[in-house]
Amino acid sequence: MNTSPAASPEGIPAATVIIFRNGEDGQPPEILMTIRSREMVFAGGMAVFPGGRVDPADFELGAMIGGDLDPEEAAHQVAVVRETLEETGLVIGLKGEIDAARAQAARHFLQETGELAPVLQHFEWELDLAQLTPFARWYPKNERIPRVYDTRFYLANLGTGAVEIAADLSENTHLFWTTAQGALDSAEKGDIKVIFPTRRNLERLAMFGSFDEAKAQADAIPVRTITPFMESMDGKTWLQIGEDLGYPVTGEPLDSVMRG
Repeated sequence: MNTSPAASPEGIPAATVIIFRNGEDGQPPEILMTIRSREMVFAGGMAVFPGGRVDPADFELGAMIGGDLDPEEAAHQVAVVRETLEETGLVIGLKGEIDAARAQAARHFLQETGELAPVLQHFEWELDLAQLTPFARWYPKNERIPRVYDTRFYLANLGTGAVEIAADLSENTHLFWTTAQGALDSAEKGDIKVIFPTRRNLERLAMFGSFDEAKAQADAIPVRTITPFMESMDGKTWLQIGEDLGYPVTGEPLDSVMRG
């Protein structure tokens, strides 16, 4: 039996968030995706969820939070809040006096400082990390790839979704709302490209008719590190993940993965 190997501390810590908004007229919820700049070393030109690596300042702020959260977990959630504001202009995981104008001003302030703590102090905001739900953790370890990210995924809900978004035009070139199934259909048609973890997460998200359903499953399944492994089946090499992690599809032929 194949088993997924445990993650090592060598992976670059990263965090990403799947942001939901209500669908129209009873339609499935929509999620926010971004197209990464083709100049980016990791997943250049790919459709992904907002996020990025965890910075030293995120670890510093995470260590100061206290409470029930492990400092390392807190740092990843801080990174999600920071990266979302920086990349999209959306405010999640924060509380205080927040409106569109202050969110825009905070984004500019963050882009100047590069750290979330000064933003919180300047706008008199507080972290509200209960808005984030841990969803998954992917660490596709591969000795042949020099930059391997150990990425934690979170869920967040905007509800109505009547907010303005804009790509930062540095790491990302385009932001768009889509249903999970819509993203899968776009990938199938070649309109967008997705990497293996994104495809598996989209398939999982397509199971849910609401944010509450997604959150309920995430709360029920403990987050374990997922490291894909290769397996030979029917004369082909498949890239696989475990079958007890909440994903409806657990693998695909390696040649299909390489085509994006």
